[in-house]
Amino acid sequence: MTHNARQRFRAPKKLKLREEDADDAAFSSRAANPDLGKSKAKALDLKRTAALIDRIAALQDKLYAQHKQKVLLVLQATDTGGKDGTVRALFNGISPMGLRAVAFKSPTDNELAHDYLWRVHEHVPASGEIVIFNRSHYEDVLITRVQGWIDDEECQRRYAQIRDFERMLAETGTVIIKVFLHISKEEQRERLQERLDDPDKQWKFNPEDIKQREKWDDYQRAYEKAIRETDAPHAPWYVVPANSKTHRNLVIASLLLETLEGMELSYPPPHPDLSSFTVE
Repeated sequence: MTHNARQRFRAPKKLKLREEDADDAAFSSRAANPDLGKSKAKALDLKRTAALIDRIAALQDKLYAQHKQKVLLVLQATDTGGKDGTVRALFNGISPMGLRAVAFKSPTDNELAHDYLWRVHEHVPASGEIVIFNRSHYEDVLITRVQGWIDDEECQRRYAQIRDFERMLAETGTVIIKVFLHISKEEQRERLQERLDDPDKQWKFNPEDIKQREKWDDYQRAYEKAIRETDAPHAPWYVVPANSKTHRNLVIASLLLETLEGMELSYPPPHPDLSSFTVE
């Protein structure tokens, strides 16, 4: 049972990112049964997520075999929002055939010499694939706007271009799921400090993250605007509370499973000519 995650976490028309909403744990076992202890509830949620992943894996096998439809899962978040952790937690039990994760870093000189969607388009899913974007084309209406590299007029043009781009993907067989991993400013502080304090995690720390953190409110407003401007029935945005990593994974697994279940996936029918073959 996935509790209709697509309805529960769909971005509202007048989205307002509030700090307290990052702690929402509506799908957790503890929400359903407040008497459960924290550790037992977490264990139950991990078990529930594992069961969802098994069902996702079975449907992904049909998607790959059918080789007609495609799925694009976009993960966006502020620094430390949990994009890498989501990919590790949800997709290590799924066959790598027909599955790709793409991490978009700062554009290269060659990428900057083209339009900003050029580097994105080559990574969209092919028939039968699930592709996960770890960051995406949305960086070009987020960091670029907050840093003042583009003005409001250019930002509006890019919203329109992104809407056209995603409509084209949808019209050519791509099912799009866009997820914003919503963490609070305090949660980000704790995660950044954890990276600093742990020698095995210091490689993840980038001093630029501290500088960007100073513009927290600007980024929250930029995300609100981008989500409102580009949410569409064929390319919906979901805002997933992500302070709890366990609950985050449970919700995203639910979203992906519900999406796959709605795609009417099946194995191709047996080829009639094969009925005369036997293997000696």
